[in-house]
Amino acid sequence: MNAPPEKETLKPSNFLRQVIERDLEQGTYTQRKWAGQPADAAGHAQGQADPARIRTRFPPEPNGYLHVGHAKSICLNFGLARDYGGVCHMRFDDTNPEKEDKEFVDSILDAVHWLGFGWEAHGTSHLYHASDYFDFMYRAAEYLVEAGLAYVDEQSAQDMRINRGDFNRPGTDSPYRSRSIDENLQRFRDMRDAKLADGAAVLRAKIDMAHPNINLRDPAIYRIRRANHHNTGDKWCIYPMYTYAHPIEDALENITHSICTLEFEDQRPFYDWLLDRLAEGGLVNQPHPRQYEFARLNLTYVITSKRKLKQLVDEGRVSGWDDPRMPTIVGLRRRGYTAQSIQLFADRIGVTKSDSWIDYSTLEGALRDDLDPKAARAMAVLDPVQLVISNWDALHDVGFLDACSAPVHPHLPEAGTREFKFGRELWIERSDYEDVPPKGYNRLFPGNKVRLKYGHVIECKGATRDAAGHITQVQAELIPDTKSGTPGASAIKVKGVITWVAAADAVPAQVRLYDKLFTVPQPDTSDKDFLEELNPDSLKVITAYVEPALAQARPDDRFQFERHGYFVADRIEHAPGRPVFNKITGMKDSFGK
Repeated sequence: MNAPPEKETLKPSNFLRQVIERDLEQGTYTQRKWAGQPADAAGHAQGQADPARIRTRFPPEPNGYLHVGHAKSICLNFGLARDYGGVCHMRFDDTNPEKEDKEFVDSILDAVHWLGFGWEAHGTSHLYHASDYFDFMYRAAEYLVEAGLAYVDEQSAQDMRINRGDFNRPGTDSPYRSRSIDENLQRFRDMRDAKLADGAAVLRAKIDMAHPNINLRDPAIYRIRRANHHNTGDKWCIYPMYTYAHPIEDALENITHSICTLEFEDQRPFYDWLLDRLAEGGLVNQPHPRQYEFARLNLTYVITSKRKLKQLVDEGRVSGWDDPRMPTIVGLRRRGYTAQSIQLFADRIGVTKSDSWIDYSTLEGALRDDLDPKAARAMAVLDPVQLVISNWDALHDVGFLDACSAPVHPHLPEAGTREFKFGRELWIERSDYEDVPPKGYNRLFPGNKVRLKYGHVIECKGATRDAAGHITQVQAELIPDTKSGTPGASAIKVKGVITWVAAADAVPAQVRLYDKLFTVPQPDTSDKDFLEELNPDSLKVITAYVEPALAQARPDDRFQFERHGYFVADRIEHAPGRPVFNKITGMKDSFGK
């Protein structure tokens, strides 16, 4: 059995860690056996002592692409299993045949792996599908019928809804509730054998139609649905409801701590009722799993509704599920977020039982903290205007280019240096020149001296404008013997330092500047259509000039463009001779402003 990790390696405590530590201390699951794969009680009884100290699971429905909220759940479930010598199962809750697709299955597996987690443990792959348990689920349903704990209801959907009651009125028993066990068993088999039409009947648990928790008023556990399933094909025309399937999946997989978001809290009594009944019948292992709920992630300027994200894609309001403005994991990845930064974000926001909004700047901060120590530096000019060194030819041979260099990373000397040229014509940021400088402005204006970073000190002489008043060129003179890294570099003190690239070796690149996808911090929480809250300026595409070394950048390579922030070579469209960079985030918080 795995030994527990050293205490000092554990993350800060939260209520889930306290529950797990209590169960480990009390030996709650110590006596369980494991059949080597999911099994019923008899199967596990033939197995060995469970080598996992705890078992968690990540159980997405394969009906869409995962988003940042799922990333929190992935980090939580896999992280807890890792920290406590356990195993986290990768499980597809594929009980709904109409919305699921193999494309989503593949994207989910890729996302979990990219985030740094796997489901191999003790020589076994713990990748499972809920649909693999359909035979057992049906067997368990027949047991409930035979025990007088379930019945087939053939009311219309409207009558069932009316008879369920509400928070102020108890429900009314179905006229089919008093059927005999034999009759219920036959009608359930008729459902299975496609003798009843879709929607003609459901199997319901028989609990209490007057229960104050509406979820315990004889919930439906099977429905008829003729649809091809991506895993089981046309074998079944009846499918279990999620609230019935989920606890059974956990029990068969020997899950100890079934961690869900708060919307499932009201379903926990049925979770326990069902597993208690199946344990009494000897169908599932004991002690059975327990469900615990935590607050879902609400991130400012983000929506995580799969339906509404799909609407954005289908209506062409974004370029796809991996649009860098999307909160999907594939979108965050294409934007340039790292797996390490998302894990750091998940650690920082922690786990609570109360809903709250997390400011997007917390995610950006985690990214900066991850990238700053390792991202290569580069200079880039995003809004270029020409700078001409008017005395360059007087100081050098015609066509001369001065070789300059800078560290790839200021704190990683082993990363080496990057090389670029300095010549008569350069590109600088348009905002680095003013005819009349505002207070505190230390960049280029007539008569002012600045340093061109890693290059020389220059004195600004003025600028040329076109007929519309737009600056087309800035002129300056080079101050000799002031090159960075030479003895004369400190001879002249300047307050301003600006970035630049030489026209001779700069590389033109498409740069995509991303902003918030929504204009309000809490989108889709008002009476407005959420589409009205979309930011029309969430993407700006420009042509910039970047250092020559960036011509060799590979897709997914990340850089700090000095002064501007962090950028990534687009993983889809960046290619030799056609560089494309996405802005990940600025040097400072941009979402809190």
